[in-house]
Amino acid sequence: MKHILILFSFLVLFSCKENTANKQAKSESEKPNGPAKVEIQNKDGKYRLLVNNKEFYIKGAGLEFGNIKALAQHNGNSFRTWRTENGKRPALEVLDEAHTNGLMVTMGIEVARERHGFDYNDSIAVKNQFEDIKKQVLALKDHPALMIWGIGNELNLHYTNPKVWDAVNDISKMIHEVDPNHLTTTSLAGISQKEVTLIKEKCSDLDILSVQMYGDLPDLPNLVKKFGWTGPYMVTEWGATGHWEVPTTKWGAPIEDNSTVKAANYLKRYKGGIEADSLQCIGSYVFLWGNKQERTPTWYGIFLEDGKETESVDVMHYIWNGTWPDNRTPQIVSYTLNGKTALESVVLKANEVANAKVEIKDFENDAITYKWEILPESTDLKDGGDYEERPKSVTLDSIKNSPGKLSFKAPEKGHYRLFIYANDGQNHSATANIPFMVD
Repeated sequence: MKHILILFSFLVLFSCKENTANKQAKSESEKPNGPAKVEIQNKDGKYRLLVNNKEFYIKGAGLEFGNIKALAQHNGNSFRTWRTENGKRPALEVLDEAHTNGLMVTMGIEVARERHGFDYNDSIAVKNQFEDIKKQVLALKDHPALMIWGIGNELNLHYTNPKVWDAVNDISKMIHEVDPNHLTTTSLAGISQKEVTLIKEKCSDLDILSVQMYGDLPDLPNLVKKFGWTGPYMVTEWGATGHWEVPTTKWGAPIEDNSTVKAANYLKRYKGGIEADSLQCIGSYVFLWGNKQERTPTWYGIFLEDGKETESVDVMHYIWNGTWPDNRTPQIVSYTLNGKTALESVVLKANEVANAKVEIKDFENDAITYKWEILPESTDLKDGGDYEERPKSVTLDSIKNSPGKLSFKAPEKGHYRLFIYANDGQNHSATANIPFMVD
């Protein structure tokens, strides 16, 4: 009898394992191995993006080197890149990870810019670029995580030769010939009547228009109609107020919003500039799901350099889920240097003892740790998101350091920023900086 019971238990256990394995195998088999079929449908004036015959509203992020798994965990469904080879990870590897995490990709294609010296009157250079891009498309076109091809990024920034749009249209035609399953777009820096007219005249083969806007994003639905774009569009970059859009100090340093002001703006801009257009807008990619140096190391990335999430990630979680995360990021209530805010152009003397103070609110009353950093004002200033070198930290001559308060000796003559990072021990951080001049 004992042997029968043991045999019966073994059979039940084997059967359970077999059922679990079958379910896992079935789940894996349900993932498409071939290319996704992606289409645009216009029904009664409303555009819809369809992926394998199912409506797909883009809840996405711009992601060059950011955390793909975290994007899926926050319920994003797509990310965009700017190029097929980013210098760190091959495109196939990026697409594989996207597929593993159930995400679709708008794959960027690097297209040369006039502002970098490319001449669109040079037919040989244009042809060579075309052939190189064709190789990239052929190598990736059948991947199941691929959704849209993004042909170039902000090609209208500081340009004069409209032949760039002929090149974009030729690339789009080629893509549609060799890859009938996916759509094409190009991303504009802002939107204007001139560019809409040129795109309609010269780039009729594109399936979608893409626009990149920051502080003015709530104006976008009206501008789309004003300039006569009647097709589908998506917003491929949006987020913090641009460094060209903010007030400056008396010596010209742009004043960066703190992480709490940024988060409030993300929500406001999404509702006014993306959610508000339910007819033509098919979704968006928030900028930036990761981190980069652009004017400062904290301006555009909604993650810090050490991977911690800022409050803007909370906002994206709320937008994509309808609920806030279980643990919220700390908020900046106030931040001053010698009793002044960034807007008051703080001037110090060398070796003067200065006093900084930050007030933090945390929803769960987590224990907050504080990190301070002084950086020289960046001098490696570029346009259009081009690579900038991060300034090296200045030695912080601390006199007194207590939670939320810092007394320090001002460095030698120059322009600087004092950064504060308030960490909650749950992988979240609030951050702010104040520019100051030592005279």
